Amino acid sequence: MIKIEGISKFFRTEEIETIALNNVSMEVKDSEFIAVMGPSGCGKSTLLNILGLLDNPTEGKYYLGNTEVGHLREKDRTKMRKGNIGFIFQSFNLIDELNVYENVELPLTYMDMKAKNRKERVQSILKRMNISHRSHHFPQQLSGGQQQRVAIARAVVSNPQIILADEPTGNLDSKNGSEVMQLLTDLNKEGTSIVMVTHSKHDASYAHRVVNLFDGSIVSTVNGYL
Repeated sequence: MIKIEGISKFFRTEEIETIALNNVSMEVKDSEFIAVMGPSGCGKSTLLNILGLLDNPTEGKYYLGNTEVGHLREKDRTKMRKGNIGFIFQSFNLIDELNVYENVELPLTYMDMKAKNRKERVQSILKRMNISHRSHHFPQQLSGGQQQRVAIARAVVSNPQIILADEPTGNLDSKNGSEVMQLLTDLNKEGTSIVMVTHSKHDASYAHRVVNLFDGSIVSTVNGYL
């Protein structure tokens, strides 16, 4: 499903060149769950941004399915993200001015889905995430665990091929964190590929493989910890 070959990312100023990623190659197979670990500043978030088509690599190739997408223009990257990639962030990234239902509906609106179909899909995913009773509440009226459930619902409502999760339990207590990881595991078992950046060995234990980064390079790949 996803394949990157020799991906590098440089950030340049007039005096300094910073290497965020250095010749990184990896594959994410259909229905695979991969955790990416490493110290702060090792390139984890940069890798996720490139996989999520939020940024282009400086060098290398990125294949999403059979399409090389590594150097698309911003407009084309945005088009490719729709319906293909779902995002989950540590900070939830919900829109405060929209209620739960509206936040989850947003990706379907961007896809120009008909209103009736949007309603059916949103109601179904809110029920699955056990957050239907909060559909008319706003993010600031929810607990952290509830906000992350909404964020997951928004990420999966369009049935993406892959979910990219950046520290999805980082702002949650252990109970809510475990529930979020179970939700991700269930989605993965149903066929959704997941790439998750995490500092938590416990969270990484849910993955099929753990990719360890250091100074922008992959230093090892091991099976999940459990």
